[in-house]
Amino acid sequence: MEFTESIIQQYLADFILPFTRISALIMSMTGLGSKSITSKIKVVLCVMLTVAVMPAIPSTHVESLVSFATALLLAEQVIIGIMLGFVTIMVINTFTLAGQVIAMQTGLGFASLVDPSSGMNVPAVGQFFLILSTLLFWALDGHLIFIHFVVVSFDTLPIQANSLSAIKYKELVEWGAWMFATALSLALAPITAMLVINFSFGIMTRAAPQLNIFAIGFPITMAAGLIIMWLTMGNFLTHFELQWQRAVDFSCYLINCAAIP
Repeated sequence: MEFTESIIQQYLADFILPFTRISALIMSMTGLGSKSITSKIKVVLCVMLTVAVMPAIPSTHVESLVSFATALLLAEQVIIGIMLGFVTIMVINTFTLAGQVIAMQTGLGFASLVDPSSGMNVPAVGQFFLILSTLLFWALDGHLIFIHFVVVSFDTLPIQANSLSAIKYKELVEWGAWMFATALSLALAPITAMLVINFSFGIMTRAAPQLNIFAIGFPITMAAGLIIMWLTMGNFLTHFELQWQRAVDFSCYLINCAAIP
């Protein structure tokens, strides 16, 4: 058997193009794309997944690996992978944003921690919501579902030069509105309760001007915020299930997949 240059280039293209799409998903997905996971583990995982799905992917004819057409194909694979991974990021950031809003309204925003995934200081309540939503993401096999999505996308969005127009860029940006809507709905009950508490402080100050409301109001607000979070924690799972189902349905829409088989 002779291994000509065209055959070697074709073998490399059949590996590199799927590898680019899968690695783009892994690097941008919640959990697997975290900085706490070393790059070597990510690369090994991407290579193993690519080798596993290569037999099921139809071959894409590539005249030359070093060409402008091949560069466009690689860019297309990166966009599709990041597009799916970005959906998972928006799901997790929904609850991080809700935790930050609750922390600022209850006075718990002074307690901040360093987020290992982003390297930024975030309120402890937001970090708690981030950890809780990430654990639910793993518990619902979110990583396996989106790996399944990227494998299905090779059938619905095949590797070809004219499939860039099939990617729904505008819909992906518009779906980000659900992140703010869900975060607001989750934080609405604590915000309303804190508004009633602050309103009662105003009445107390008006009735007894000699009362130092700043000395007693701040600790009461923080304690009330913790109690309100405890009472409304049952809504967290409901909102997560709704947001997660929206994310799964939207991901199916992005890759032109009717539903999860």
